[in-house]
Amino acid sequence: MPRAKTPTPTAADTRADAWLALDKQLCFALYSASLAMTKVYKPLLAPLGLTYPQYLVMLALWEEDAQSVSGLGDKLALDSGTLTPLLKRLEAQGQLSRERDADDERRVIVRLTDAGRKLKIAARAVPPAIGRASGCELGEIVELTRQLTTVRDSLARHTQH
Repeated sequence: MPRAKTPTPTAADTRADAWLALDKQLCFALYSASLAMTKVYKPLLAPLGLTYPQYLVMLALWEEDAQSVSGLGDKLALDSGTLTPLLKRLEAQGQLSRERDADDERRVIVRLTDAGRKLKIAARAVPPAIGRASGCELGEIVELTRQLTTVRDSLARHTQH
């Protein structure tokens, strides 16, 4: 039986295949940048006793204290199965408290403790260190954050259809 001939790639095939290169993938750029960012955060957060996801929770609470668990989950894009263990660990560390809402027993309200509020002072050193590690000027960080937020929101709308 004769072997089938392998088709010769056309110029259009070659152009289309170029878009399949790993270094041209937005998803890989975002993924690998996220991994690199998390590695930079780890030693910065260790003295604070926080993991990166715990730091995100604390940022949200420093911005607005006394939030519901569901509100925090929405803000951080975390489901309750992921968020609840984070909150329990932060509560065990004395950074926050969780209590049932007096008006609606189904809601749990998360509040910073005094220790959690004081931790914010030490955390002020983290953003400038991240800025230095990124090699970006403040204006570039602001613009990149704006662009990534736009991409994230667009992708979120796309998946809601």
